[in-house]
Amino acid sequence: MSGKRVAGLDGLRGLCALYVMLFHCWAYTYRGFPRYRGPEWLSWLGFGRLSVVLFLVLSGFSLAMAAARNDWRLGGLSRYARRRAWRILPAYWAALAFSLVIAWTVVRQPHSAEPDAASVVIYALLLQDLIGGPTPNGAFWSIGVEALLYAVLPLLLVLCRRIGAAAMLAVVTLPVVLVGFVVYDGSPPSGDNWLAPHLLPVFAAGVVAAGVVAAGDRFRRLPWALLSLLAAVPVGVLILHQGSRWMVHHYYWVDMAIAPAMTFFLLAIVSGRPAGLIRLLDSGPLRRLGSFSYSLYLIHLPIVVAISLTLVAPRLGHGDKAFAVTTLLGGGISLVAAWGFARVFEWPFQRRRSAAAVAAATEPPVLVGAGRPGSA
Repeated sequence: MSGKRVAGLDGLRGLCALYVMLFHCWAYTYRGFPRYRGPEWLSWLGFGRLSVVLFLVLSGFSLAMAAARNDWRLGGLSRYARRRAWRILPAYWAALAFSLVIAWTVVRQPHSAEPDAASVVIYALLLQDLIGGPTPNGAFWSIGVEALLYAVLPLLLVLCRRIGAAAMLAVVTLPVVLVGFVVYDGSPPSGDNWLAPHLLPVFAAGVVAAGVVAAGDRFRRLPWALLSLLAAVPVGVLILHQGSRWMVHHYYWVDMAIAPAMTFFLLAIVSGRPAGLIRLLDSGPLRRLGSFSYSLYLIHLPIVVAISLTLVAPRLGHGDKAFAVTTLLGGGISLVAAWGFARVFEWPFQRRRSAAAVAAATEPPVLVGAGRPGSA
């Protein structure tokens, strides 16, 4: 860790955004997810949801790091709200406009009606996790979730200050577990809305990780990579045994069950071990990918859907050749477009804190090692 930057985290979030893009190329080629009908050697692409969970852990960590070093004090609610809005809204609103144009003129999102006026209002106000409606971009669900988690963060920090970070995590996790067992008899429905409450413990785990790091360098002595592996094995074995269809219908539990392994993995990276992995994640290409990962996450899906459904599927169907073409064409266009998109709608707002100075910023900033795209 050097200053505000944690070596490896920019590359990690870049890889996560890239994986989500590949997941969507895969999902729209081999129809029927979670009933996978493609080759087994590509089945590893079927876990896009888990990348979003990791984004949330990283987001909780990055947003709480400064507060954890300041006795869990945020430094002013209005300042916090302005900084969050300045960071995420310009690129998000631009991506919303782009997604609406694609949905209205080229192809709408699968499994959704064409966006209407209500969709514009709901998504512009980041209310999509609270109010259902036709979506212009299927990836936007997590942006709505994270906006709600941003609003809850000040309360989490108050709990950390008064009862401790570990107790805070227990306080936000216990109600989610009780609702899952008492209200839903152990089988909560997997809907498209109201996901923030059950993902709150995931975000809170990242806050706890910030507290561990802020407590001092003693945390580096623990074998975090080994602990991460040990925590991941039971969840991984269960998912492999039950299959992807079971996983999709049990996201409520899987999201929380995988969070400890992800939190330990995050602490391993912050501690600088394993060194080889840190060097890889902190390499130039991956740091560059991380610098526009938020833009990639925001705009890739309309591009992939348009390429897959209007160009590739009518000509090549849904086989391996279609997947290769969708990935090369849709993925390649998404990467190039995201880089250009970031130059206009993301990097200037990271480098400058006022509208008057935004136009002068064209180069990517030195990023904080943050969580999901948009959380730096």
